Order: sequence, then C-alpha cells, then structure tokens
Amino acid sequence: MRVIFLAERPCVLSVNGLYLGSVDGFERSAELDPKDGVFLDFRAPACLPVCFRFDEKFLLHPPEGVTLYYVGEGVALSVGDFLRADASMRVIWQERLGGSLATLYVQGRVQLTLQNEAGFFLFRLSDAFERAALSMQGANYLLEGEGMFLLFTREGRELVRSEGTILSRENGITAEIPFHDSMGHTAVCRYENGVLAEAKIRSRLSPTPATYALALFESALIGADCTPFLGDALKEKAGALKEYLGAYTAAVPLGDAVGLVYPVRERVFEVRPYAVTLGEDGKIENLRPVT
Repeated sequence: MRVIFLAERPCVLSVNGLYLGSVDGFERSAELDPKDGVFLDFRAPACLPVCFRFDEKFLLHPPEGVTLYYVGEGVALSVGDFLRADASMRVIWQERLGGSLATLYVQGRVQLTLQNEAGFFLFRLSDAFERAALSMQGANYLLEGEGMFLLFTREGRELVRSEGTILSRENGITAEIPFHDSMGHTAVCRYENGVLAEAKIRSRLSPTPATYALALFESALIGADCTPFLGDALKEKAGALKEYLGAYTAAVPLGDAVGLVYPVRERVFEVRPYAVTLGEDGKIENLRPVT
C-alpha cells in the first residue's frame, strides 16, 4: 500500500535499519506491505527516536504520538509528540499563586505541576508553553504560552486548551483562535468560567473561484456563511449542508477534489473526497462524494 510520511519535526526515516530519506511537513511516500511487518524508525535532532512496527495491528491501533489518515487505498502516517533526548529536569519557574504551588519544567517535554489541598496534578504541554506565564482568572488558572493558552481549575481539570491569543480578561477571557484554513478564518471566543459564552467568525482572506470548493467545506465546518460560494439552486439548502456532510473535522485539498477528514477511532481518520460542479457564474451548483 502507498504510505505517505509526515512529521511535526524534520527527521530521518529508516526502514529495517536502512536509511529511506528525510521526513517533515511535506508529502513523501513509499510502497509498504503491512504483512512484511517492517520496523520504522523516525529520528529528529535532540529527540528520542519514535519507533514501531508497520503491520496490520498498527494500522488498526497506532501508538500514542502517531496519527493515521486513510486516503483511498493508502494511508498518511503523521508522527508527532517527540520527546527530548535530554531526560534531565530543568525547572523554568516555580511560584505560589491562589493557594497552589505551580512548577513549570522540562523533562522530556514541557510539563506543569499544580499542588494544593485538592491534590497533585500534572499537565503535559507542547513546546509553545516553554515561556508561559501563569495568572488567576477568577477562581481558575490561566497559562499563556506562545500562541496557545490553557485554562484549568485548582482541582486540575482542564477547561480550555487551545491555540490562540488572549485579547481581553474582562468578563471572562476573550481569545482569537485561528483555524489555519484557506480564508484565514479566526474565531473570537469569549469564555465565562471555562464555558464558551460567545463566538464570532472573522475572515482575513477572500477566496478565488479556484478555491471556492475548499472555502465552502471549511466554512460549513466552522459554521460560517456558505452562501457566497453557492449557486441559486443550492443557496436555499445551505443550512442543511453541515448535516448532509456529517461530523468531519477538517477539509484538505486532494487533487481535483476536497478531502473531508472523518474520525474513525482514536488517532485514526478517514479522508473522503468530494467534488463540486461550478456554474457559468463560478458558483457551486452541485457537490458529490467521489467513489
């Protein structure tokens, strides 16, 4: 089967100990047979290797840190969550706040501990939190990293963990959260006690006829207005589009079609292609799954 290799960090891939090539965010592929049970080894600089056997069991239940995206007869294999090779503990800061002792440190990955009368709690974090700052948000804690934030309770319960930038701390917190799509959509979200109270969608870019299909599926996914991309025959059905397409989590270019990403099980997704038909005015007249 065709296997596409992706990684969140540039790394070197070996198959059964033989160098195959470099892997990063760009698509690279090879033909592998799961019946052969080859051993894959991903090595990123200053990180521990990520190793596993590529077999039928792996294709059903990939290990933590590996995500599979089934595309037709092939699969895209994305490797992330690399641990740092240096296993020593480095404390970034430690402070008492709101009756708790909080410690931000690095040991394999960035981590935060919170200790108080309610217990001892551990949060595993991404590298974006390595220079994070901690503050109180009402009775809760707000940890702000570089382009990410985490809101949690003194009992160690996560309320919100998201990409985004904090815009305001009045009447809860307001953050602008990016969707990383073709129109540069962001959501300005206001949270009260960790619950989403208000959200407004913003668009930074205008689509072109060449990107209408992708923009349509992205807009339907986030609840934005789809009608600018639809012909007259489909405009009246715009409100039912998301229900028709189902619970997909992303839209990606896929040749002449758009791939909608549907969850199958933990760390396993299916990418289903959809094609559109454009009218003379450049608007979408019809959309259909590609079989």
